[in-house]
Amino acid sequence: MPPNPATPEGPGVLPTGMLTRLIGSLSIVTMIMTIPQVLTIWIGHQAAGVSLLSWSSYLASAVVWFWYGLQKHDKHIYLPCVGWMLLDGAVIMGVLVVR
Repeated sequence: MPPNPATPEGPGVLPTGMLTRLIGSLSIVTMIMTIPQVLTIWIGHQAAGVSLLSWSSYLASAVVWFWYGLQKHDKHIYLPCVGWMLLDGAVIMGVLVVR
């Protein structure tokens, strides 16, 4: 039995350090995957099919997560949100400029 019954252990549960690295890696990878969208809008001047409502929702979510991360003093939460706010903002501004 684990020392703290609220802390699950066993098969299928990733160790905390591994989970932190996985989440950090996924955050970076998904931001990198967003860069082509930004480039398509700003360099290719193509914003057709880009939902301003969706990207505004993503930005609002990033702002809330950023605020939450600051309150918790957790850089693993608030630092990636800075990147997301910049990328989301770039998409939104690009859509507004290109359309």
